[in-house]
Amino acid sequence: MSAIIELSSPNNDARPDDEPIDILVLHYTGMQTGQAAIDRLRDPVAKVSSHYVIEEDGRIFRLVPEERRAWHAGISHWRGHETLNGRSIGIEIVNPGHDWGYRQFPVLQLVSVVDLCLEILSRHPIPARNVVAHSDIAPDRKQDPGELFDWRGLARNGVGLWPDGCDDLGDIGALRTAYDLAPVRAALREVGYGVGAQGGDDRDLATVLRAFQRHWRPEAITGQADFGTVARLFAVRAMLDG
Repeated sequence: MSAIIELSSPNNDARPDDEPIDILVLHYTGMQTGQAAIDRLRDPVAKVSSHYVIEEDGRIFRLVPEERRAWHAGISHWRGHETLNGRSIGIEIVNPGHDWGYRQFPVLQLVSVVDLCLEILSRHPIPARNVVAHSDIAPDRKQDPGELFDWRGLARNGVGLWPDGCDDLGDIGALRTAYDLAPVRAALREVGYGVGAQGGDDRDLATVLRAFQRHWRPEAITGQADFGTVARLFAVRAMLDG
């Protein structure tokens, strides 16, 4: 892994004593340049930060030590836990995002993402199911790192989960009744998403399904419980490591 460049951010505080570091959150910067993002993450007025930033050319910047709490997750939920800054490490990946010309993540950048994630995983008891997108933990607010991010490639290199070999049944119809959607809701909760046990084909469920699709079914970000999405969802659930 390339040498890490130290650029301290004042936007951090002490972690709670009673929380483990057991979640790794990947973001995109969503700004026009990497430098603009770093400047914001180091601006005390902005009150946001991350532990690391990875530039498109693969350079890695450390803004906050891992033992400190960075301010990157905001209002968030995963596997029954809320407000995840205290138990997570945040990596910002330079990309202009959906508002500024979303584009593919360069190979050099992805190599650095894998290398850094593996280093972090070697230091902390973060299970594969807890390597998540910002959109997974805040689906009503965030889209990052988005459908162009190579989650499959990360998993093949030992970072996170990807259900290889899962049959994708395409978009032939959708499950629409409250009865049909009950197992979908249950599976989403088991994976880690915050979704209610009851309800029909509602807006909140569609929001969570879009987050799931951005991570695990990027070919169809519809918010619908089509058969391909349900197949992928059940395959992810089957991989859970407890």
